[in-house]
Amino acid sequence: MSYLESYRAEFDHEMAITRRFLERVPDSEGDWRPHAKSMSLKQLAGHVATLPGYITAVLTRDAADVADASWRPHGFEPTRAGWLAVFDKTVAEARHALQTAKDADLGRIWTLSAGPQKIFSLPRAMALRSFAMNHMIHHRAQLGVYLRLKDVPVPGTYGPSADEALGR
Repeated sequence: MSYLESYRAEFDHEMAITRRFLERVPDSEGDWRPHAKSMSLKQLAGHVATLPGYITAVLTRDAADVADASWRPHGFEPTRAGWLAVFDKTVAEARHALQTAKDADLGRIWTLSAGPQKIFSLPRAMALRSFAMNHMIHHRAQLGVYLRLKDVPVPGTYGPSADEALGR
């Protein structure tokens, strides 16, 4: 199995889990944040919803600049319906990029910058793993904590959650 074949299978699995988290984000709590330094619930949900777009960026561009928002999805409503719509769109785009990508290109260097400052340059395979997939999993876990703190049942991730325990 090639790296991309393995990554595609993991992608489908992780996107299904992530969608279940976004389906539970309450619209009424969007401005809530657990700490003054934390993102609000709507900011975090919006970030999670757009992170599949990072996979597309890694596979279709040589670099991305966080100071230039044109490569990131934007213009969606900060509501459950808006987050799900942009998530579904970015997942479809990422899946297409994954289908057309070639394993031979995964060693090519991909760079993330913030204006003139380079944040990192990594082979595409590493950028897919750390910048795209692990980044999304990290923020999805954060979203799970937010849901727990707001008494919203947390979906299972790699097995049942305390809210979906077996036999209950």
